[in-house]
Amino acid sequence: MAVKVLILEDNPVARSFLCRVVRESFSDAIQITEAGDLESARRQILLTGGSQGLHGVDPFKLVLVDLELPDGNGMELLAELAHYPATKIVTTLYSDDDHLFPALQCGADGYLLKEDRFEVLVEELQKIVRGQPPLSPAIARRLLTHFRQGAGSDSQAPDSGFMTATGFTTSKPVPIEKPLDHERLTPRESEVLTYLSKGFTIKEIASLMGIKWFTVNDHIKSIYKKLNVSSRAEAAVLASKQGLV
Repeated sequence: MAVKVLILEDNPVARSFLCRVVRESFSDAIQITEAGDLESARRQILLTGGSQGLHGVDPFKLVLVDLELPDGNGMELLAELAHYPATKIVTTLYSDDDHLFPALQCGADGYLLKEDRFEVLVEELQKIVRGQPPLSPAIARRLLTHFRQGAGSDSQAPDSGFMTATGFTTSKPVPIEKPLDHERLTPRESEVLTYLSKGFTIKEIASLMGIKWFTVNDHIKSIYKKLNVSSRAEAAVLASKQGLV
């Protein structure tokens, strides 16, 4: 079954460019749906279970969201899709804090600049498979600088953290002493956690388990949520302390 991707972008040229980037980034069969405004995107999402991604409906696994749109702002959609089972990535021209941090607070799992070269965008999207956050280099540098400067002070850092299935977070880490509620994990999630603890990448885990890497990504998100951790390192430490791996 093809991996379903939604691209929300009002500029036809930019939308075509992003389609090429997505197709070049992944080896899986890809089914791309294009939307030029928020209303069109919402209609497509409604067809895949709505903002909750209802069980039994084949949802989008990757959503690229532009911020400035004819009928509103892409952050509105990000907020609506807080519980939608997809990797949500902002694709924009804005690299300033006024756009970056609100987007992350609204639930973006990545932030890419459309002005980056084709090869750079492909490489950043491929990081999802390797278990790394898709961030344009300039954005990664901005985040590091911002939080280094704000460490230990009342800075303008957002209250909520940016946590993805890749384990990147801008919030304070959960203490490793926190009890591991591993009984809540499904057998599949326990298997994924074991592989994560052994250092396998998302793509390697997918191959070992005979499933799509987007499915592994979903399992990892669920593991992090259930265990209340924000990185594979935290998950591995907790699992090891409990004798699960």
